[in-house]
Amino acid sequence: MFDLSLLDICLLLLCALMAGLIDSIMGGGGMIQVPALFSFLPGYPPATLMSVNKIASLVGTSGSAFQYTKANKTPWKLVFISCSAAFLASVGGAYLLTQVPNQWLRGALPFFLLALLIFNIRSTAGLVHAPRHQHHKQTGLASLGGALIGFYDGFLGPGAGAFYKLWYARVLGFDFLRSAAPSKFLNVASNLGALCVFLSLGYMNLKLAFLMAIANLIGGQIGSKMAIKHGNVFIRKAFFITVSALILKTFYDAYIQ
Repeated sequence: MFDLSLLDICLLLLCALMAGLIDSIMGGGGMIQVPALFSFLPGYPPATLMSVNKIASLVGTSGSAFQYTKANKTPWKLVFISCSAAFLASVGGAYLLTQVPNQWLRGALPFFLLALLIFNIRSTAGLVHAPRHQHHKQTGLASLGGALIGFYDGFLGPGAGAFYKLWYARVLGFDFLRSAAPSKFLNVASNLGALCVFLSLGYMNLKLAFLMAIANLIGGQIGSKMAIKHGNVFIRKAFFITVSALILKTFYDAYIQ
């Protein structure tokens, strides 16, 4: 159906399932799903593959977000306002991607991630729920994070889900479990913003996106249930593993590939 063998389709869907699982726990599923799409479908336009990735991630992330809302009370007003900022910023980032190269950011990203990892090794952020700000200041900081990371998600994207969760933990003082639903909805908003740009320019393959979305959704359900069951310490370990993998992947993409 996609100029692929049945085995290749099954492997691609397995990658989507694993991406959904990893993304639902800490973010960073794109480091599996995007390379898989480019590897199995090298003849497809890159923007089409990115739109497929965004649709699959949007469905999977939405499913895991609603799983987390069942586990903890979600600050819906905060989520709505910051998601609006993430959506608009992602539209801008995705449009800029169609106009200018992003190689300079690709080159800097692994070193930024390494600094982020070192900075957080000794930190206990995310283990204890102790919000540092209230009302307007909390909303303003959440929206600022949504805009900054949303723009990045539209322009480049790897690890955006992890960055959202870390923003809530480091800046707002949420623990990992209580930051899960807000960060997932932010990721949905920035995925949707970038997707609107890709679709408006005619880059789409809905059949492939549908299959990938189902696999990603299944993985997201499995991963979110694991995170809820095992708690903040488990998610913190997943954060360090995810960021370490992202460092290796982004360094390879920027300097070796």
